[in-house]
Amino acid sequence: MNERIIELTDIAPKDFWGAQDSHLETIKKYYPKLKIVARGTTLKAFGEKEILDEFEKRFKRLMLHFTRYNNIDDNVIERVIQSDNQVEQMDPSDKILVHGVGGKLIKALTPNQQLLVDSMYKNDMVFAIGPAGTGKTYTGVALAVKALKEKQVKRIILTRPAVEAGENLGFLPGDMKEKLDPYMQPLYDALRDMLPPQTLEDYILKGIIQIAPLAFMRGRTLDNAFVILDEAQNTTHSQMKMFLTRMGKNAKFMITGDPGQVDLPRRTTSGLKEAILILKNVEGIGILYLDDKDIVRHRLVKRVIEAYKSIENLD
Repeated sequence: MNERIIELTDIAPKDFWGAQDSHLETIKKYYPKLKIVARGTTLKAFGEKEILDEFEKRFKRLMLHFTRYNNIDDNVIERVIQSDNQVEQMDPSDKILVHGVGGKLIKALTPNQQLLVDSMYKNDMVFAIGPAGTGKTYTGVALAVKALKEKQVKRIILTRPAVEAGENLGFLPGDMKEKLDPYMQPLYDALRDMLPPQTLEDYILKGIIQIAPLAFMRGRTLDNAFVILDEAQNTTHSQMKMFLTRMGKNAKFMITGDPGQVDLPRRTTSGLKEAILILKNVEGIGILYLDDKDIVRHRLVKRVIEAYKSIENLD
C-alpha cells in the first residue's frame, strides 16, 4: 500500500480541519478508497498511487485556498475537489489586499489609501501621514499580512514608541508585557481582522509576528521583514534615526503618524516631523498624506477633528 504525507505549511490545523475535524471528515467522503489520518499539521493518506496523486493535487489546492482566503467550508471543498479547474486566480485589477476573518474583504477604501498602497509597492520605505481614523495603520497591517502570505517577507514587526498620552504606565498593574499589551491593542485589533485566531497565536509564538515597543528595536537588523512604526509622531530625533537605520535586506518599512497628536514633552521636536523634512527628496522613500476625506471611522470623528482644528488654529 502506498503512503503519502502532506504537511500544513503556515496553516493552523484547528482552523483548517474545522470544529471536531468536520472539514477533514468532508474531505474523506470524496475519497472512500483512501485511508486518511490527520494529526496536528501532518496528514497521511494510504491507497493506490493514482488516487493518491489526484488527492494530493486537490488537497494542495485546498491549502492554497485557505492561505489566500482564510477559510474553507463544505462548498469550497466540493468545488475544489470536484472541479477540473485550478483554484480561482486573483484578478490583477482586483484591489483586495487580504481576505480577512469571516470572509471580510480588506482593501483601500479611499483614493488616498489606494495611493498609499501603490506607493508601498513602488518604495521600500513609506511615510503615511494623516489624522486619526484615516486607515493608515490598518492599511499598513493589511499590506504586511499580504506580503507574509505571499512569502515576500518572512516576518512582520509592529512597533510603537511607548509615550503615554497623559497616563503613566508605571501605575498600571502587572509586568512590562501586561502594561504594554493594552498600548499595542490597535495593532492586535487589526491583525485579528485579518488572520484566524489560531494562526495569529501561532505566528506570535513563533516570532513570525512581533509586536513590541520601539525601544526593543535598538541594536537589531531587520531583514526579510515588513516593519511598521505606528504613532511615529511620538518619536524623538534619536528614536526615529535609530529606527530608520534598522532596515536590513529585503525589508519594507512603513512609518505612520499624525503630527496633530504629539504627546511628547513641550519643546521636544517630533522625530516624524523632522524626518519628513529631511527625507522628502530621497529616492526610494515615499511620503503620502491622508486628510479628513479619508476618515473611515464613524462620521462624527470627522466632525470632531474639524471642531478641534478650529480652536487649535487659534493658538
